[in-house]
Amino acid sequence: MPLVRHVAASVHGRTLVRPAASGPARGWLVGFHGYAQLAEAMLETLERVPRAERWLLASVQALHPFYAGRNNAVVANWMTRQDRELAIADNVAYVDAVLEALAGEFGAPARLVFAGFSQGVAMAYRAALLGRRRCAAVIAAGGDVPPELTMGADRAWPTVLIATGKSDPFYTPERLGRDLEFFRAHGIDARPLVFDGGHEWSDAVHAAAGELLAALEAAPAPP
Repeated sequence: MPLVRHVAASVHGRTLVRPAASGPARGWLVGFHGYAQLAEAMLETLERVPRAERWLLASVQALHPFYAGRNNAVVANWMTRQDRELAIADNVAYVDAVLEALAGEFGAPARLVFAGFSQGVAMAYRAALLGRRRCAAVIAAGGDVPPELTMGADRAWPTVLIATGKSDPFYTPERLGRDLEFFRAHGIDARPLVFDGGHEWSDAVHAAAGELLAALEAAPAPP
C-alpha cells in the first residue's frame, strides 16, 4: 500500500459582495451555494429575500470548481468524503478569511447571518459553530445538520430557520424532523418550515428569511 501524505496548499477563493443599497448595512447575510452551483446563483437567491437590500450580501463560492454538462459549464463543490476532516478545516478557515477580508473593507458587522442551500447548508452550520465569528442566525434550506456538530459544540447555537419541500427527495421532511428533534433536545431555537415544493429555495423560504431578518433588525445588536 502506498504511503499517504497531506500537504497544505494555498488557493484563491471567490466571493461575490453586494453592499447595502443605501446607508450603513443592518448586518451581513452570507450565503453558501449548493452542489454544482456557483456564487452567482446564491447571490441571486439572497437578493430575493425581503429586506435584503438593507444588508450587505456575500455569496461565498466553494474552492473546488469543475466542468459539468455537455457545455462544460463551470460549477463548484464544497467537499467530498475523501479526507473529510481536512476538508472541513480548510473550508472553515476559508470562510474565516472571507469574513476577515470583508471586515477590513466594510467594518465589522452589526449582525451576521449565514444562509445555505443543499450542500451549502452544512457550510452555513459549520461557519456558525466552528468559525471565528459568532452569528445571530442560520438559514438552512434543503440540507442536514452535519453529524460532527450533533456530538456537541463549544459555543451556543444561534437561531435556526430550517426548511424543506414536501416532495424534496434529498432532504425529506422526515430528515428535517430528525434534525428538529436534535434542536429541541438541546434547547436550540429552531423554526421549521415545510413548504409545497421540492429541492429548492422557494418563495416560502424567501418570506420566512425576510421575517427573520426583520426580527433581528428589531432586536438589540449583540455586543
